[in-house]
Parts: sequence; C-alpha cells; structure tokens
Amino acid sequence: MSQPRQQQTPPGVTSAMDPRPDHGEESYRGSGRLAGKAAVITGGDSGIGRAVAIAYAREGADVLISYLDEHEDAEETQRWVREAGRACVLVPGDVADPAHCRAIVDRAVEEFGRIDVLVNNAAYQMTRDSLEEIPDEEWDHTLAVNISAFFHLAKAAVPHMRPGAAIIGSTSVNSDSPPPQLLPYNVTKAGIANMVGSLSQLLAPKGIRANSVAPGPIWTPLIPATMPAEQVETFGSQVPLGRPGQPAELAPVYVLLASDEASYVSGARIAVTGGQPIL
Repeated sequence: MSQPRQQQTPPGVTSAMDPRPDHGEESYRGSGRLAGKAAVITGGDSGIGRAVAIAYAREGADVLISYLDEHEDAEETQRWVREAGRACVLVPGDVADPAHCRAIVDRAVEEFGRIDVLVNNAAYQMTRDSLEEIPDEEWDHTLAVNISAFFHLAKAAVPHMRPGAAIIGSTSVNSDSPPPQLLPYNVTKAGIANMVGSLSQLLAPKGIRANSVAPGPIWTPLIPATMPAEQVETFGSQVPLGRPGQPAELAPVYVLLASDEASYVSGARIAVTGGQPIL
C-alpha cells in the first residue's frame, strides 16, 4: 500500500492530504465510558488528536483543543465534537511558550471547573539527512513543543485534577527504533516515555494515573509536511502490517487510558505500531 507523492508546508492541513485520513468520523461508536469528564488535548485539530477528540466526545467528555494555527482543521474537529453533544473549546497558540501552556490549563479550568484528562499530543518533527543540517533553532523548537510543553502542561494541570484523573503522553515507536533522519524528534519521544514513568510514580499518591501511547507510522498531516515526497509515498510500508495506521485506530487506546476501566493502569506504554515491537 502506498500514498501518492505529496508535500505540504508545516504544520500541514488535513484537507490537502490524499487520501484523507480516517479519524473515526463515520465509525466510532461511544458507550458512555468518559461520561462527565473534561479533557484537554494538545494538537487536537487533526491527526491522532482529532480522532481522540471525536472518540472522547462520543464517550461523553467535554473537550478543550489546543492547536497552533490550523483554524480550518480545528473548527472541523469542533463541529464533530459538538455533533456528539459535547462542549468543545478551541485555544490556538504555540505550546513552545510555557506561558501559553499555563493559559491552556487556565482556560480549561475556567470552562469546565477541573481537568480529568490531559493528552499531550502536539508534536513537531523535520527530516534532516545529517547532523550538520539540523539548525540550532530547530533542535530547541522541537524539544520545546514535544517535551517541555508536556512538563509545563502537567505542572499546571495537576492542581486541578482529582483522584481518578489521567495524563496521557503521545510517544512513538521511534523512541526505541530511532530513524537517523529524525534525531530531535526521537529524543523527545524517548523523553516523553521516560517522563510518564516518573509521573506515574510521583502522582500515584494523588490518585492520578500517567501512561503513554507509542504510535507507529500514522497517516496525519505531519507526514507530508515534514518528509520528502518519496518517503511519503512509501510511508508505513516497513511495518509487518505493511501500511500506515489511521488516526481512528489509535483512539480506542486513548479512550481506555482515560477511562475508569484503566484504574490500575499507570506507568504503561501501549504500542499501536502495526506489528513493530517496542522494548
């Protein structure tokens, strides 16, 4: 299975993708597993974040979506959440700014009164063929968006979380099998997995769980926006299932980790990789 050659400028938009990703718009069926919960999802405008937002809403949660500036994508996600009968707050801005991370949390508390689920999902990557090609600014930006934002968000959110709340980080199969062209991204994804391991222990006395999801190759706007066209064409062909995953195929795992059914699951890292093992 392959995709047509295509490229976008970062951060990429869903409408320009061929084929369009499946976020579960027509397939996900909720059963009240997150009824009454309030969730914050960074990078919730598209890709995995959109699929999680749709699933959470159909499971009964209100959602705040943090995103950079992809307003059209964010508004489409908001429409799906509202069609499920749930509130959806959009907060644009750059999570590389610690003050903005705190503002996201403040807005969620203002709207919902608390935070039950924090999903740290926003990420940046860029393909570089050599160490020398990686600009210093790109290194700093990747770490700020992918890992430092997680720290600032969690630190701000925890005082507003009650026992039973959940923190979920989006890590990656790259944390164990790092492709050389994505060095800064790989480092941050390994850091997220490690950070979740620490948080699960630090926050256990508060009754707050922390877990991570390790996606493999998933068909999102990040791919055509950050990879050469020839790599986009074969993206996902290397895993045992022989294809990229769809965002909708991640959502049930994020639902489980956010739900009370996972009350004894903390410190876990769940692979959704198309058959490629993680360590």
